[in-house]
Amino acid sequence: MTSTETGRGLDLFREGDFPFYTLTFVRDLSPAELLARMGVDPETLAPRDARELTDEWGDDLFDDEEPVVTSGVDGSWTWAWEQGGVHGLDERILRAVSAGTEAVVLHCNEKPMHWFKYAVGGETVVDFHTLQAIEPTGQDPARLDDVMRPLGLLPGRDAPLHSVLALLEEAFDIRLRHPGEVDEERWSGRLLPLSD
Repeated sequence: MTSTETGRGLDLFREGDFPFYTLTFVRDLSPAELLARMGVDPETLAPRDARELTDEWGDDLFDDEEPVVTSGVDGSWTWAWEQGGVHGLDERILRAVSAGTEAVVLHCNEKPMHWFKYAVGGETVVDFHTLQAIEPTGQDPARLDDVMRPLGLLPGRDAPLHSVLALLEEAFDIRLRHPGEVDEERWSGRLLPLSD
């Protein structure tokens, strides 16, 4: 079974109904540190379970200006999940979260489109989106070619369905369990608005 089929770490996003989200994955940071680097309001930073999250913020979980973000650890990656925002795509945020480590960001929206960014030590290494034929940019846009090619992620071509999810799984061994499906508390908070 290949990662473009079911049975891998990001099946939640292949099978679930998540029309808009931004995921930020970082190595060697605690969830609280990742959220702090992303610009979470320190007064809102706390561990919460799924019920507390819904009770406290309700529909504000999906706010696009000041999104609520949850964080946890799966495997060797710490993740931050914005269900309504795009803070993780911002170059300033990406620089901050990848300082001294590496970070992978995946944004999805209903256009449909995936936007992928990979950064190391504050520098964006690979950056592309699937709204049109992919054209990787960054400090080393060919860095992931050996993994991207077998997945059909080729410059000048449209991306196959779920191929960007497969890239995260194959190149980085990324996985994520739905926070609502576990009883444990997750660090969460409201992200401050991005400055212009």
